[in-house]
Amino acid sequence: MARFAIQFSSQALNHLKFFAKRDQRVLMDAIQVHLSTHPDQPTRKRKKLEENDLAPWELRVGDFRVFYDIDVENRVLIVVAVGKKNHNLLHIAGKEVHL
Repeated sequence: MARFAIQFSSQALNHLKFFAKRDQRVLMDAIQVHLSTHPDQPTRKRKKLEENDLAPWELRVGDFRVFYDIDVENRVLIVVAVGKKNHNLLHIAGKEVHL
């Protein structure tokens, strides 16, 4: 099973700073577990999003959302944004975002 290299945009690294250290650990662990292999296959936690300005894929980790893009040819996954969902509202870096 070939693994994908996981990279973070500088923006996504800044988004992580908005969360408690414990939440950061939970997110990093989930990213490793769920996205290092087959990140382009939908599951209960991963889904391809409709066309939007943020990212083509989403990983759901409880109330958290990890938005990512995939370079299948080079086997690289890029985390572009990390946010938290509260009911129907998504907040990234303390700001409400609409997809």
